[in-house]
Amino acid sequence: MQGKSGISMDGPKQFPDGMVPLGDAKFNFSCHAGVKCFTVCCKNVDMVLYPYDIIRLKNTLQIDSSLFLQRHARLVKGDNPFFPTVMLKINDDSVGACPFLHETGCSVYVDRPSACRMYPLERAVDRTPEKRKTKEYYFLTKHKYCLGHQEEKEFSVREWIRDQRLDEYNTVNELWTEMDTLFATNPWQGEGSGGMKQQLAFMVCYDIDQFRKLAGEKRLVEQFAIAKDIRRRISCNDIELMKFGFEWLKTIFLGRSSLIKK
Repeated sequence: MQGKSGISMDGPKQFPDGMVPLGDAKFNFSCHAGVKCFTVCCKNVDMVLYPYDIIRLKNTLQIDSSLFLQRHARLVKGDNPFFPTVMLKINDDSVGACPFLHETGCSVYVDRPSACRMYPLERAVDRTPEKRKTKEYYFLTKHKYCLGHQEEKEFSVREWIRDQRLDEYNTVNELWTEMDTLFATNPWQGEGSGGMKQQLAFMVCYDIDQFRKLAGEKRLVEQFAIAKDIRRRISCNDIELMKFGFEWLKTIFLGRSSLIKK
């Protein structure tokens, strides 16, 4: 079990039952090899992978995104009825261990997924229309097996986010949430599941190396008035390419994006 990097909310302050936002309150937690339950949470894994998670993982594993998806991902029908959810493919063993779990711990710790970083917190975002910007809330979650809550080390939410280097993950995951919200409107009506437009959207979001090939072959970046320094970043940085891809998809499905000048 891992912490969730995002909880859906139906409206402002409509929090999941029994969950109260931490606000400025502090909590005790630490996970290290000296805790008896160390790596227990890396077994019986049921983890969603976000596009940014896959970029970080495939780069640290030094494989391309297509091979990562083949080896380490599985597609399921999740909360979005019109777009697949990508889950981590666990080991086919008696404990359902994470494929990146080694005897000494996590082999991809520096680039571990959002859900691993977030635990023991869960995050909810209020995106109600009357608000000019989103507001986030954090909740403390506990599992009986986890002894990390008994450790003396103390954190505020902000301290935990900084300690786990979650800011960049949250920022990029917010961009993905915007796309997932768009996909939930079924923008590929008539094609059905797995149609050409949905396959294109999946490639942009999850198979960044394949999208880089497509963008080069079709000279996609050159079709828009993009500053030279941004073009350079797109050409060599997976995250910048993914951001471009998200905006490009908006031009396809919405007819508008930051790429199109008013």
